Amino acid sequence: MSGNRPQKPATKLVHAGRRSSEYHGVVNPPVLHASTILFETLADLEKAGASSPGKVTYGRHGTPTRFLLEEAVAELEGGFGTLCVSSGVAAITNAILAFVKPGDHILVTDSTYYPTRNLCNTFLKRFGVETEYYDPAIGGDIAGLIRDNTALIWCESPGSLTFEMQDIPAISAAARARGVKVLLDNTWASPMLCRPFDMGVDVSVQAGTKYIVGHSDVMLGTITTATEEDLLTIKKQIIISGDAVGPDDCYLAQRGLRTLGVRLRQHHESGIKVAQWLQTRPEVKRVLHPALPDDPGHAIWKRDFIGASGLFSFILKPVTKPQLANMVDHMDLFGMGFSWGGFESLILPSDPKNIRTATKWDEDGQLIRLHIGLEDTDDLIADLEAGFARLEMA
Repeated sequence: MSGNRPQKPATKLVHAGRRSSEYHGVVNPPVLHASTILFETLADLEKAGASSPGKVTYGRHGTPTRFLLEEAVAELEGGFGTLCVSSGVAAITNAILAFVKPGDHILVTDSTYYPTRNLCNTFLKRFGVETEYYDPAIGGDIAGLIRDNTALIWCESPGSLTFEMQDIPAISAAARARGVKVLLDNTWASPMLCRPFDMGVDVSVQAGTKYIVGHSDVMLGTITTATEEDLLTIKKQIIISGDAVGPDDCYLAQRGLRTLGVRLRQHHESGIKVAQWLQTRPEVKRVLHPALPDDPGHAIWKRDFIGASGLFSFILKPVTKPQLANMVDHMDLFGMGFSWGGFESLILPSDPKNIRTATKWDEDGQLIRLHIGLEDTDDLIADLEAGFARLEMA
């Protein structure tokens, strides 16, 4: 018996959120569907509430299938507790809405995921919340942007598409000095590759759709908090929004979670190998991957992370639209589509130029985002090599 010896992350992945003794020795938590929950007495009915932790009170508020997944994610991220919602965007939306009101000001990294920007520029703007975008490299200088009505700072490290690293501890320290919440989109790292609460973050948000599920077949979001108070605040917001995630999706996420460690090791190894190969190619202007030693954010990545995922970008030297199409339209292994985090490799051309407001994206080449899946890297490299050859054929 190991007693109270601290468990390493790979061990926690296997054992967190499992209570086999409560379910007749069944290894995986069962799938429990519910809408109506019956109460034995009027007193039981009256004391039941959606805010009761771990209590089954109504189907929309969750069953043990969801509660055990939340328990596992919270343990892995090192937070007080986790709430699961129907998608990563639902997690972003509910986490932000829980802390803002009309007249508030929020700070959002200019490298944020586009749906986050869309929420800020449309819904929040209509309801009187002002969004100010900041340079992701700002670090502790963000103190100069904090106002008396600043409600929260939104971070994403590395950044969406362009993979800038943020100095989260410095940002958190500046925010804490002014009583401002720090929220982090931690999807790239999953629950495994960094410890957001050790860096002073108040709320960690993930699209569980990506690496937690890991099989490109479930939509899921997670919100983990450092404190009980913030957990209850966000839980009330989720109840108001009517958001719910079904037990079947939670079951599949639990199952995906068990292999997250071995999958991430392969994503890391394969991603680095493909990124290094891309650095040797004459068609490539620059590779954007914080785990590469010459990346501008490498020192922060090395300090704050214990590994890398399989998601990164590279910039082609200038090509025409027909050349680009001839490359990406005929890939054998790389699929072209949104999302990432599954077992398959993906390729996605993108252009941050018209999105950025606080910083300028002035690269003249085409940005291409890759997700390196679990295929053999020799085959993936051959597929990319053939794609580069097609650039010259258009």
